[in-house]
Amino acid sequence: MEEAIKKADVLIEALPYIKRFHKKIIVIKYGGSILGDDKMRKGVLEDIVFLNFMGLRPVLVHGGGPNISDRMRSSGKKTEFVDGMRVTDEDTLTMVEEELQKLNDVIVKEIIDLGAPAGGLNGKENRLIQTEKKKAKIDLGLVGHIIGVNIEPILEMLNDDKVAVVLPMGRGSDKKTYNVNADEAAAGISAALKAEKLVLLTNVKGIMRNAEDPNSFISALTIKEAQGLIRDNVIQQGMIPKVSACIDALKDGVKKTHIIDARIPHGLLLEIFTDKGVGTEIAK
Repeated sequence: MEEAIKKADVLIEALPYIKRFHKKIIVIKYGGSILGDDKMRKGVLEDIVFLNFMGLRPVLVHGGGPNISDRMRSSGKKTEFVDGMRVTDEDTLTMVEEELQKLNDVIVKEIIDLGAPAGGLNGKENRLIQTEKKKAKIDLGLVGHIIGVNIEPILEMLNDDKVAVVLPMGRGSDKKTYNVNADEAAAGISAALKAEKLVLLTNVKGIMRNAEDPNSFISALTIKEAQGLIRDNVIQQGMIPKVSACIDALKDGVKKTHIIDARIPHGLLLEIFTDKGVGTEIAK
């Protein structure tokens, strides 16, 4: 009986959040090694299906870095990164798009198998993600910077109660296809949709003041505080583009952003529907 009462308490705690976020858009970015783990992926997709049935409107933007790197290795092609961006020539672009499309198909099928309607979208089609060539210290090749988002194809799916699953490719005014960083794509899409939340799923606990000290976890930050931590080299390496994506999204109208550990079972639900949450929340 006690166990049943505890479960009821959890549901009651979630009630205000279910009411507050009903029909609200939540953009979730999911990628990296956590996407390749079947058990973890199923848990994340179960959470997204739950959000859909609770009346929220989830949009999933996914990367696929490890799959792409594996494909390039097996074809004998060298992988090169500059500031977290994959240098992308024509051959690499073909492999990137093929691997992202395979993953997109898998994710859509798995969401449907879990009982929710879903559809896949390629960012390069229907002017969904509009890009220009990204400027960097060295030439990154066919890597794009987002300059516009056409939200109509996404809204069409959401209005049909479908989970929209977006792969991050873009099209330039030069008619070329560009590889787009998935964090940047998620930030751009969430801003264009004026989403209630942008959630970045990672394989770390969140933002730490000291990576070696588990007690240094930071549960909440403002934009100014986050910028200060980047400046002071507290936020480093792969966390920088994630935090920068959150900051950009907030400045462009997204209400709250979250960086959470996808390895925590049902971490997405705990972050959205409980008082304490489990990740780092960055807000204005």
